[in-house]
Amino acid sequence: MADHAPGRLLIISGPSGAGKSTVVDRLRHECPVPLIPSVSATTRAPRPGEKDGVDYHFLSLEEFHQRRESGDFLECCEVFGRGHWYGTLKSEVAAGLAAGNWVILEIDVEGAMKVLQQSPEAITLFIHPGSMEELERRLRGRGTETEDAIQRRLEIARHELTFAPRYCHIVENRTVPQAVRDICRILTRIHEGEECSKN
Repeated sequence: MADHAPGRLLIISGPSGAGKSTVVDRLRHECPVPLIPSVSATTRAPRPGEKDGVDYHFLSLEEFHQRRESGDFLECCEVFGRGHWYGTLKSEVAAGLAAGNWVILEIDVEGAMKVLQQSPEAITLFIHPGSMEELERRLRGRGTETEDAIQRRLEIARHELTFAPRYCHIVENRTVPQAVRDICRILTRIHEGEECSKN
């Protein structure tokens, strides 16, 4: 289409357990703004049911580092020191923006700060669960992690929360429907011309 409006880059961050992925999935289906996710690249192996190019771009460690050296990533990092790399490909974002879509980057705070250095016009949104106590309750409620893993995630969350004031918009995820409504209102206002002066 030649008459579409320019695309926008939307960065969404928040601690593990804040409900980002669930909110983003609902947001894509319920908000009238043309939202699409950016498919990240990773060196980890596909899990059952995952498809290359849909869930992730699955790259070998060698290919990932070659592309990193070539400057193909907006941001990338090794997650939790497990040897698995994740990154946002510039080509993935550029294609979405060129099509007039609002491209969602669901990334951590360090990645967000790297992207903002290159794309300071990006819209930034931080999702949090309300308190560290609530975050710990949710992490324990999953019943899927060891005590050490929970403590590591809580430590990372405390660090990430210090970055929240650097985001244009901060949304508390009390319930998924409420968070989706709040974020959709923010994005609709921006779509209609309101901008954020902070970054």
